[in-house]
Amino acid sequence: MSRILIVEDDCDLAFGLDDDLKTEGYQVETVRDGVTASRRAREDAWDLILLDVMLPGRDGFEVCRDLRRAGLRTPIVMLTAKAQEAEKVLGLELGADDYITKPFSPRELRARIKAVLRRASGNVPDVYHFGDIEVDFGRAQLRRGGTPVEATSLELKLLAAFIRSRGHVLSRDQLLEAAWGLGTFVTDRTVDHHIVNLRRKIEPRPEEPRYLVSVRGVGYRFDG
Repeated sequence: MSRILIVEDDCDLAFGLDDDLKTEGYQVETVRDGVTASRRAREDAWDLILLDVMLPGRDGFEVCRDLRRAGLRTPIVMLTAKAQEAEKVLGLELGADDYITKPFSPRELRARIKAVLRRASGNVPDVYHFGDIEVDFGRAQLRRGGTPVEATSLELKLLAAFIRSRGHVLSRDQLLEAAWGLGTFVTDRTVDHHIVNLRRKIEPRPEEPRYLVSVRGVGYRFDG
């Protein structure tokens, strides 16, 4: 039974989410503010956190950022009334795994929760080595030759997707779902841009990649 922490200050919405997810078989706890959310997220083991953006005390962006900086890897789905793409991308960059814009249907939310839990259950070690690269997913850190290298949350999500499927080609659509989540309106060019940045950080010769290999007309393959 998966355990979900709901962080939502709207009483009616919180009650509806609690009731619906319990009906689906999830074990659920609801809190109403960002300060309590930060504490409860650390105090107990959760399989997923549903995190509203607009909260009293501390907003969802602050909570998400601080949990990730503390090394918490629990999947986070952000609930937001803001439709601007920039706000959604900010949440993903801070470490959220997906987002859903209000108003949403219970069916859509259930689908997103299942997708995030499915991705999180993939077999990715806490620490993964290849070449002189060390990826510490527990601490959300990338090191090269023992020296820390700044990596964004999206870049680490891409690396996790590649490691789960090492040796297999991943299409851009698969990478979009793995790193940005379902329904994110970004282009193939955005994926390519992040791959280029990632190569600069992990490849001995980025112009001649040996780990993140392009497969023409299909996508990318990780050979680490």
